[in-house]
Amino acid sequence: MSDKCASCLCVFLLGIGSVLAAIVSAGAEEHSTARLPVPVTETMFRPFDPARALLGRMLFYDPIISGNRNISCATCHNPEAAGGDGLPLGIGEGGSGIGSKRTVGTGGNLIRRRVPRNSPALFNLGATEFTALFYDGRLEADSKDPSGFDTPADEDTPLGLNGILAAQALFPLTSQTEMAGQATENDIGRAMEDIYGNPWNSVWAKVEDRLRSIDTYLPLFQAAYPDIKTAADISIVHYANAVGDFVNAEWRSVESPFDRYLAGQTSALSAQQQQGLELFYGTANCAACHSGPFLTDQKFYAIAMPQIGPGKVPRLQALRYDRGRAGATNRIEDRYKFRTPSLRNVALTAPYGHSGAFATLGGIVRHHLDPTASFNQYSLGLISLPAHPKLSREDGFIMQDRRERRRILKANVLKPVRLDEAQIGALVAFLESLTDPASVAGRLGIPQAVPSGLPVD
Repeated sequence: MSDKCASCLCVFLLGIGSVLAAIVSAGAEEHSTARLPVPVTETMFRPFDPARALLGRMLFYDPIISGNRNISCATCHNPEAAGGDGLPLGIGEGGSGIGSKRTVGTGGNLIRRRVPRNSPALFNLGATEFTALFYDGRLEADSKDPSGFDTPADEDTPLGLNGILAAQALFPLTSQTEMAGQATENDIGRAMEDIYGNPWNSVWAKVEDRLRSIDTYLPLFQAAYPDIKTAADISIVHYANAVGDFVNAEWRSVESPFDRYLAGQTSALSAQQQQGLELFYGTANCAACHSGPFLTDQKFYAIAMPQIGPGKVPRLQALRYDRGRAGATNRIEDRYKFRTPSLRNVALTAPYGHSGAFATLGGIVRHHLDPTASFNQYSLGLISLPAHPKLSREDGFIMQDRRERRRILKANVLKPVRLDEAQIGALVAFLESLTDPASVAGRLGIPQAVPSGLPVD
């Protein structure tokens, strides 16, 4: 072969190599970024009524709706804790304080149980794609039901609810652990124990009576609802629709560095965050579940999440094994499945998991990369649960049950993904780019006072 031919062949091979490299590079880029979501727009959210949102703000922060008049929605969903409470498992009725400083109470007010699941943040729940709520989806839109929703109250669900957030607002009122209190303490707690009557409607009727008895609430309800002429017209549906509109309007996380990046400002993400984005939508495959503009596919998966505390079970069931989605569907194949959470503001909403089992973002990322290894190595020392003279001895009960551990592990669907520490750090950095600091306080913020005159959390 002549020198000229050899030279030509060399150039040809180099050219082919460059083309192949370009194809591989383009393929990797397409694989990692083709699933990037479109930017969030106002059209993705349900409409809300401003007057109802103003009323809902007062109702959200007013303890008058709780059995013992000492806890509001904001106690467990507080802006100062990014819409949650900063605890692995919430402390409802009987507790004292706000956020991660909340205690289990003392003496006669000592809590009877921990709230069985972590208190989720409320960001962007007004988006139309949220059609199922709670970790197990036991509340979901259902066009075949007269109320429009499939709820724990079944046929007792009231008519006239204007959205899923309104339906959701009804149920913390009925939980003795969260807001209602015990039968020996107040009329709402007693109503919820009436298993032979209609406990749902009994509780909601008593909440109505309380709201009707406060003169300063009437003009707020009248401003929001033209059909209300007198206090007697105030109903639990009015309450629920107002709270739903408030949550819809108040917490919108849509202006993070990631949003600016999606809008074309590539400098909004650091080099490390861009590496994390490539991993998230590529090798780590996080976007297989955390997809779309709110980084959730709204589906349910079993990922061997450690179970601490009492576990959420159907009412009147004695065994405390939390079967996740199966508790709502009664399907064996749904055991230990939980809803994919939105990752908006995820860096602010620790602890993570339905049971709050991981205190740090790095911890929950590592669990997703190898759920089996993480589950087998899990220790309650990774989190901080407020001490309780009885409950602390029971917090690890389920994780000590060998049969239950095997069942949880068997249900896991995630395969291990190998990443080095630098890559894990990049993933965490990308997740931090989903933070919208301006969204945390909310648009209206915490009121200085509420119509009942009770203290505001």
